[in-house]
Amino acid sequence: MGGDRAEKLRGFDDALADRLRIDVDAPPLGVTSRTGKPFFECLDCRWRGHDAASVNGLPACPIVQCASLELRRTRPRVFCASLADVFDTDVDPAWRRDLFDLIELTPNLIWLLLTKRIGNAFRELSRARSHDWLMGRDNVWLGATVVNQAEAERDIPKLLQVPARVRFLSMEPLLGPVQLDRLQISDERELDVLRGRTGSTAQHFVFRPKTGDRVDWVIAGGESGPGARPMHPTWPRMLRDQCAAAGVPFLYKQWGEWTDEDWGEHAGYQDTAGVLPSGEFELMSKGYSPPFDQHERLMAGNVRLDGRMLMDRVGKKNAGRLLDGRTHDGFPEER
Repeated sequence: MGGDRAEKLRGFDDALADRLRIDVDAPPLGVTSRTGKPFFECLDCRWRGHDAASVNGLPACPIVQCASLELRRTRPRVFCASLADVFDTDVDPAWRRDLFDLIELTPNLIWLLLTKRIGNAFRELSRARSHDWLMGRDNVWLGATVVNQAEAERDIPKLLQVPARVRFLSMEPLLGPVQLDRLQISDERELDVLRGRTGSTAQHFVFRPKTGDRVDWVIAGGESGPGARPMHPTWPRMLRDQCAAAGVPFLYKQWGEWTDEDWGEHAGYQDTAGVLPSGEFELMSKGYSPPFDQHERLMAGNVRLDGRMLMDRVGKKNAGRLLDGRTHDGFPEER
């Protein structure tokens, strides 16, 4: 690499760190050794940072309520191009090559490449490097955005066709129920992408192992911002349970603007919506109170007999990120 190109990338690295407001703990570009304090992650509470406390000379989690000794050295993660798409074909190919140069020069960072255009990934990787370039990089995780079952069945097979060390899904905003363990990829074939198995439905369903072709991480969350649509609580629960059964890490980011919690009249919620498990929803006026008669009797809490969940729009901050009373902060192991 020429001096001008290396200098350009060095400036890009500094600007990236400033913009993300993270201490990337990176040596100068072109230097492979690391200096300074190591970066730690607590295996119990998932705290991450440089300044681990010490107990009997061993690093310990500095969170008082945790204080675990189960720490490991890890690498900071960089979510790349959050307001862009690496595999957008309108992007200048030289920019993509510059990014891949930077990734090769920062092995002490883990790069998360998330795209809504996963169908372009194989071709654009081949043009910039080689189709299997990611297999030689242990610091790149490749992800695809899917929001419902139709997108999952269309795009996840494309994700699995790209050789990569770690593959993940960003299911945010989650706009419908998704079965990752039973993707219908043809009339007679289904795919369990959490376990890397395929099966035939011609006579009876039998899964057969398919080594390596699986999803390693699932991120889910509701929609935020103006015009945000409510997320039925069943949808993230389905994903959580599917991931738990398959041993796949699950990260629940947020409810978004809406929650199923009963905020009451004093909470200042903005709207109420009735959401069906299928994804259809009906907006209702603020302060709506469901009638208690033989046709509209509530089953329990905010759930109606027809399956509609009453959701209140309370804002992203108030809605939080607890799912059934706890956070879900799963991450894949570094490979």
